[in-house]
Parts: sequence; structure tokens; C-alpha cells
Amino acid sequence: MESQHLSVHIRRSVDAVYDYASNPENLPEWAEGLSAGIENVNGDWVSDSPMGRVIVEMIEPNAYGVLDHWVTTPEGDAFYNPMRVIEADGGCEVVFTLRRQPGMSDDAFEADAIAITTDLATLKGILERR
Repeated sequence: MESQHLSVHIRRSVDAVYDYASNPENLPEWAEGLSAGIENVNGDWVSDSPMGRVIVEMIEPNAYGVLDHWVTTPEGDAFYNPMRVIEADGGCEVVFTLRRQPGMSDDAFEADAIAITTDLATLKGILERR
């Protein structure tokens, strides 16, 4: 499986970035590639995404900066997305691991990388203005 690690440095503490990014209610503010709107429906976070209405399941809250999450499409396909917030000089680094899905074209893989990089830049902008 081919993976690409996409990251951004944010001039904020690991805790501040983790607290904001781990809250699904904040996704529409920074993760346009995943969420134009989100609501809790019977305990599931249901997001309006470019793929349609998807379910976003975040990993349990933890003290390690792990933001892994699963996205389940309307067709029932679930995609695991590893994501971490780690300490770095002058702040932290957010690292998202993009995995090429079976049958995914080069263009689609590149488009996902661009969308994720854009979302990470938005996250940086929001948190550095706070």
C-alpha cells in the first residue's frame, strides 16, 4: 500500500491543536475535504462531504496526540486515516498519512493530497490566529 505523509507546523502547543482538531464539531471550519457540515445523529458524527453523507468516527480521546479516524461512505466502505499531533520546535507538527486506495488513479491520489494539504493549511491558519 502506497502512503504519503502530509504535514504542517503550527505555532501552538500539542494540547491546543489536539483539543481543537479532535472535536468533530470543528471539522467544517478546517476540513473542507471532509466536512461542509456535521451533526451528531444517534451517537454517530454524520458529515456532509464531497463523497456524500459520511460517518466520521474519531479514535477515543488520548494523551498521545493521536487523531486517527475512520470515514464510512454512503456505500458502506470504511477508510482508516492515521493522523498525529507531535511536538516540534516552537509548536507542533500535524501529520496526516494519506493511503492510496485500491484502484485509485494517480490523479485521484494527487487530488486527495492537495485537499488534505489545503485542510492542514486552514487548520494552521485558524489555530495560529487564536
